[in-house]
Amino acid sequence: MLQNLFRTRRGRLGESLYDHAVRQARRPDFYTRLGVADRIDARFELYTLHVLLLTMRLRDEGPTGAEAGQELFDTYVSALDHALRELGVGDISVGKKMRKLGEALYGRMKAWEAALREEDAASLAQSLARNVYEDGAATNAHVLADYALGCRRALAGQSFEAVLAAPRWAELDA
Repeated sequence: MLQNLFRTRRGRLGESLYDHAVRQARRPDFYTRLGVADRIDARFELYTLHVLLLTMRLRDEGPTGAEAGQELFDTYVSALDHALRELGVGDISVGKKMRKLGEALYGRMKAWEAALREEDAASLAQSLARNVYEDGAATNAHVLADYALGCRRALAGQSFEAVLAAPRWAELDA
């Protein structure tokens, strides 16, 4: 209770943006219609994709957006740390596991951002197949890639204020 009293507006913005990304990544359609496995590693991939999409949109807004994007990213990393601790990872091991997660996070974001900026659906689908589905030949990876590209366009079409308040994501067509 007291921590909320002293939390800055800045922290709340990151939490709000993260909440929007997580709610979207948890939509049942990803798991029921697109066949994403309902496992912690697959959820990590979908969270990462949605945080990246939102961060990219925010950074496109200039310094103010870059700051908001950094708040979102910091909140995501903090949530990963918290999740590891809730899973029972000890204090000594958290650092090693966070480093490993950080490397995975950076690798995904770097590969996916390039494909998203270039609107390279084939490259994005291939990477999503490997990482989200853990199957280089996943049949629904192209649908997920089209969805991600649609989200990129949908977020770009919204004002900065609208994205901060309640981003509208693309529809998931399957």
